[in-house]
Amino acid sequence: MTMPSDVTGAPRVSWSASRRLVALAALSVCAGAAAGILAAAFRLALGRAERLRDSLLSQLHAHGVGGALLFVVLCAAATAVAALLVHRFAPQASGSGIPHVEAQLRGSWSGNPLRIILAKFFGGLLAIGAGLALGREGPTVQMGASLSLLLGRMTHRTEEECKSLLAAGAGAGLATAFNAPIAGAVFVLEELARRFDVPIIITALGASAGAISIARYVLGEAPDFAVAPLPYPGFLALPVYLAVGLALGLVGVIYNRAIVGTLRVSDQLARRYPPELIAAAIGAAVGVLGWFAPRLVGPGDAITQQMLEGTQAVTDIGLVFALVFAVRFALGPISYAARTPGGLFAPILVLGSQGGLLFGALCDRAFPQAGVDPVTFAVVGMAALFTAVVGAPLTGIILAIELTGSFRLLLPMLAACFGAMLVPTLLNEAPIYESLRWSANPSSRKEV
Repeated sequence: MTMPSDVTGAPRVSWSASRRLVALAALSVCAGAAAGILAAAFRLALGRAERLRDSLLSQLHAHGVGGALLFVVLCAAATAVAALLVHRFAPQASGSGIPHVEAQLRGSWSGNPLRIILAKFFGGLLAIGAGLALGREGPTVQMGASLSLLLGRMTHRTEEECKSLLAAGAGAGLATAFNAPIAGAVFVLEELARRFDVPIIITALGASAGAISIARYVLGEAPDFAVAPLPYPGFLALPVYLAVGLALGLVGVIYNRAIVGTLRVSDQLARRYPPELIAAAIGAAVGVLGWFAPRLVGPGDAITQQMLEGTQAVTDIGLVFALVFAVRFALGPISYAARTPGGLFAPILVLGSQGGLLFGALCDRAFPQAGVDPVTFAVVGMAALFTAVVGAPLTGIILAIELTGSFRLLLPMLAACFGAMLVPTLLNEAPIYESLRWSANPSSRKEV
């Protein structure tokens, strides 16, 4: 039996289906608003935790070796408790949580949503507050997804409607984490759902709108990073942006393999030692680094902001700059191996801005007559490395634009992300979340 159609031949939606779609759309806005409140609360609490760490560090420096030992012990204890929450209370809250959300969308329902929210909130607060190089978007994405799933179940939605709400809530969490509503909606369509049917589109847009309306009221409307207005790059500069994309594409491949490699080592150690002990060791190592170089630990927003300011960072490029890049490159995978709640996006943005600025500074020194602005490369580098690691170029481009307000760099971002997507594809390197799903469940891997 075929559906009735209008004069154009398009199928008409029945009255009952229309009512359900309207109800789902309204519910998506409510779910987004709830996710926005929760994610905004997490951002505010995380900011307070980071300021507390800095204040404590400043006070303990006056006590010499004893202060250093106490600081390292506190970092180890906070990381161990975060791992304990995950291991004993909600194993699905480990890491970024995005692979778990994707698995739920494909039918593998697991975990208690309320437990995941609690473990993600407090575990992420402890781990990131202790200085691990993890992103706030991991907790907010999974908390938004879990909260939306709970709302769908409470209102007796169908399984497919619950999946739409779950994906939309995840996008709302990302939107709030970075004050980037369009990137949140696009992330749902490009990475999570990977389809563009009407319910998914409507719920993704509704949830992002609901989340950002709340988040901007609480957190403010300005982009997360302050960037001076940048000029439109000339057409002749596009090959240079393509080159930086190719270079960061290779960096992304190495970074993905480093994450998977450290997780493999962590799994091997977990056969002999409790996961809380492994997490404590990682927390202690981060504490030692934080004692001597406090600006290098944590999500790294301050480093990204410095790269995007440009002037001082360009003059300082040299051995110290390379050392900072190397430390941050290693710190991300090591922090993720603790298996505490925390995301990958913020560390990627740090490395992308650093790599892009370095490339731009080298071009400026080699061809001073070209008038290259290295800051444009820092912004473009954020989108390029995100694309190389996550395999989501549209999300990467829109996220970089919304984070910095640099709408004039769309064309250079397209060129760079083209190169950044090409390199991993040619090297048969899967996007990071596919690699994480495969490492967690090897039987789920499909040959392409």
